[in-house]
Amino acid sequence: MPELKQINFTRGVPAVESFPIDDVIDAAKSVLNEHGRTMLQYGPSFGFLPLREWVARWKGVKTEQVLMGNGSLQLLDFLCWHMLKPGDVVYTEAPSYDRSITLFRRHGADVVGIPLDSDGPNIEALEQELARRSPVLFYLIPDFQNPSGATCSGEKRRRLAEMSEKHGFLMVEDAPYRPLRYRGKEEPTILELAPKKTLHMSSFSKLIGPGPRVGFMIGDPELLKNVARIAEDTYICPSYLAHGIAYEWCRRGLLDPQIERLKALYAPRLDACLAALERHMPEAQATRPDGGFFLSVTLPEGVLTTAVRAAASRRRLNLADGTAFFPSEGGERFLRLPYCALTPGEIEEGVRRLAATVEEVASA
Repeated sequence: MPELKQINFTRGVPAVESFPIDDVIDAAKSVLNEHGRTMLQYGPSFGFLPLREWVARWKGVKTEQVLMGNGSLQLLDFLCWHMLKPGDVVYTEAPSYDRSITLFRRHGADVVGIPLDSDGPNIEALEQELARRSPVLFYLIPDFQNPSGATCSGEKRRRLAEMSEKHGFLMVEDAPYRPLRYRGKEEPTILELAPKKTLHMSSFSKLIGPGPRVGFMIGDPELLKNVARIAEDTYICPSYLAHGIAYEWCRRGLLDPQIERLKALYAPRLDACLAALERHMPEAQATRPDGGFFLSVTLPEGVLTTAVRAAASRRRLNLADGTAFFPSEGGERFLRLPYCALTPGEIEEGVRRLAATVEEVASA
């Protein structure tokens, strides 16, 4: 009997067939001919100026409001070096991106999770926590959240803007999945609603590919100057080579058609995942995202993610640790299902194995 193919429902990575390789090669050759001496030299820690200017036009802000870096997570690290000291309070959604939670802990922060509903942070729980202590930062992923897939409603975004002004905390809006909306209505960014109280982060990792490591942060120019100083003291400057290639690729008008190709590739995979859950796990409590890379499932009462992960590995199905996405307690029955890097057939088979595994654990 042939060995089962391994299926990874673990990391939220792009599909390799989504990479615009030929266009990137052509852009690299062209931009090196024009800007090669700048791209291969040290430069200001704010990043390659033509790319900063392009991002500013794209996002409708001033160039001095844009800081480029080697991926957005490292810029978040630099922000933490500037703003946090051990014992400071940071809020995140619960669940939230596990690497950001790890980063905040590395800086000695007291990370507090605000329960996440299907339409964004639970406002009542947030108000109760704010009555106890305000955070220095509130880290949010409002669009197609990692790991849940949830999107924050416009009403909650406006409430968050009001609360940040009242309580004086800075919101860090992480938005790498925002362009990947497959259906439904786009909500305003938190940056648009609270420009003085928001740092907006994103990257080209889900659009071009993660390899170039091109991320950016948008916000108050004076705050960004402080972050840029830490960046300069850390790596002198980001990768001007990667920035230059990304700039030329964007300058050629290739971003919008690439986004449309990504939507056409990924939307059927989301639909396949939802259909497979309906077919094989009709009782599952699953989120129903309108875009992004993830949906999530809450396992039945008494069925723990740790047991399901162990049993699933025997079926050559890899699952992520649900508890890692929660800053304090929770996640014992939480599963994140990244679908973008899998074909519809792999998704179907993966969910079928997951359903068999959950049934096995539930009846044990």
